[in-house]
Amino acid sequence: MFKKHLVLRTITSLISKSFLILTGLSGSGKTKLAQSFVKWISVDSNQYKIIPVGADWTNREPLLGYPNALNQNEYVKPENSALDLLIEANKNPNFPYFLILDEMNLSHVERYFADFLSAMESGEEIFLHSGAGSISGVPPKIRIPKNLFIIGTVNIDETTHMFSPKVLDRANTIEFRITPDEMKSFLDQVGEIHMENLESKGAGMAKSFLEMALDKSIPSEGMDDVKEQLGKFFVELKKAGAEFGYRSATEILKLIDRLGKIDPDLEMKEKLDIAIIQKLLPKLHGSRRKLVTVLTTLANLCLNDYISPEKEKASVEGKVFGVEANQIKYPISYEKLSRMYKAAVENGFTSFAEA
Repeated sequence: MFKKHLVLRTITSLISKSFLILTGLSGSGKTKLAQSFVKWISVDSNQYKIIPVGADWTNREPLLGYPNALNQNEYVKPENSALDLLIEANKNPNFPYFLILDEMNLSHVERYFADFLSAMESGEEIFLHSGAGSISGVPPKIRIPKNLFIIGTVNIDETTHMFSPKVLDRANTIEFRITPDEMKSFLDQVGEIHMENLESKGAGMAKSFLEMALDKSIPSEGMDDVKEQLGKFFVELKKAGAEFGYRSATEILKLIDRLGKIDPDLEMKEKLDIAIIQKLLPKLHGSRRKLVTVLTTLANLCLNDYISPEKEKASVEGKVFGVEANQIKYPISYEKLSRMYKAAVENGFTSFAEA
């Protein structure tokens, strides 16, 4: 059973940006959540593909295939049907399509996914072959259509690769954690999962989902507090070399706006909390010396009342990371920053992505 808050973040993230990364503890339900949602909202299984990424993916061929060098009349499609999904999505713009890349960082993402990253932002076509027309049902060029949504699941261990800022900038990132209460609840009701019961149950919502996703409007009213907070976080993130650009700022405004449309009961501080942890913190990584002061200041910005710096840095850190729950304005982001701070102190290094 996934919490309503997690489902809300997942759906809203896809609506505001068609690329979503799910990271966290292995076996915490990342792939199951993605699979559950696409089964629920799709009319049939042709609208989604779940593709395990291989450690040997060193170029784009596992996703886009390649022209046969020995036969100019043949194009070799990937067996996982990723290219077929892309072609179908272009043919059917009124339906959402989903590409789920399981264990996306098992190989270097930039090596096999660069064409997708570029085309998603530029809107330009991806070159496939030099033929004048279709070969083996594959056109010479293809776009990443606006009705295609990409979800990548990520595990962090010694066999995986870290994401570059280029990748993280282009996605919403949601971290999966399991609390003791959640584990107890799971153990009390553990049993077989019947995914087939979800199939097409939410297909009637697909049109509304797609309409919201295609809405590219950027809100301007009621965002004064958001802009002020973004300015403060920008200054501190810049000190760690993890500042955000115009694209991220725009996407944060869209995310906050869409969160309000999906759940009007959310307070602004709750929406800001989600935006901070999904769009601002994922690029943070580095040594204790580089990040401890930055993490402390960022955590300080997550409090209701900013604690004024004192001469002794340690005393400031002790106060910032020792507050009561009712003093925290952005609890999700604060909790993450606290964990990162602890890792930096104990291990000498910390990163947003954890095992």
